[in-house]
Amino acid sequence: MDDLYCDGPVVDQSLAELDTINYWLGGDWVSLKGLKKLIDKNIGPFSIIDLGCGSGTLLGQMARKYQDQLNSGVGIDANAYILRYARDAQKAFKQLSFIDVNVLNAAEKDFNCDILHASLFLHHFNHDELVMLFKIFRHQASQGMVISDLHRHWLAYYSIKYLTQWFSKSAMVQYDGPLSVMRGFRRKEWISIFEAAGIKDYKIRWKWAFRWQIIIKF
Repeated sequence: MDDLYCDGPVVDQSLAELDTINYWLGGDWVSLKGLKKLIDKNIGPFSIIDLGCGSGTLLGQMARKYQDQLNSGVGIDANAYILRYARDAQKAFKQLSFIDVNVLNAAEKDFNCDILHASLFLHHFNHDELVMLFKIFRHQASQGMVISDLHRHWLAYYSIKYLTQWFSKSAMVQYDGPLSVMRGFRRKEWISIFEAAGIKDYKIRWKWAFRWQIIIKF
């Protein structure tokens, strides 16, 4: 999915399979529970930006769960075809929109919101890029950020490698799944990134299956 110009049925199949994998391996739960922990029960209407939104499924789940509070949800992605897919898939939620943004080239104002969310997105960037991004994020998201990303571990690598070989019909998913785990993080790497970015108030929790749930308060 690193190819910003990939399109067509192979992408449709891959997005559908990724949604299934995230559901059954608990990725959706990690994000939704993290959002619940960040949001104060007394908070009024809030806005959220979903970085690397993919199919927009998680943003749709948030819109459904917080239909009386979420007044604006924006999914950003750098692939125009994926954005069209997300707009069609989440068209029932009028408070959601999807825009073409490459986060490395974006203006700081593009991240202005109450809450930022990133699921299986940040492992696409190296240490220095993440430090740069978090320095921007902490001045743009008024409430904080929820992150769900992969724990780099040999068991996670071989598990997803064989699971996708057995069950996936998408060559893209079969290739990207193990690669994403290899790009994942260890706890000390997150801490190093946050220290370099000047972020102090955060909690890192390990969740099944091999996910980091990170809640940052800005």
